[in-house]
Amino acid sequence: MSQKIKEIPSYYIGKYHGYEARKVVEDFDLSYNTGTAVSYLLRANNKHKKPQECIEKAIHHLQFELERLTLKNKK
Repeated sequence: MSQKIKEIPSYYIGKYHGYEARKVVEDFDLSYNTGTAVSYLLRANNKHKKPQECIEKAIHHLQFELERLTLKNKK
């Protein structure tokens, strides 16, 4: 049984160089929270008419990452 490859939404692909957000995140070996924040920021102006929602989600994931790092450093 073959798997269908999902088409990547255009808001995750850069307009000029065609970079995919997930590949940028992977290439920089980012943590889950940081990578998710970057993905939200990269798509912010392309997915919605107003980028606020994506920017707020990115901020939340960066806060989660700061919490994770703070707890890790306390050990």
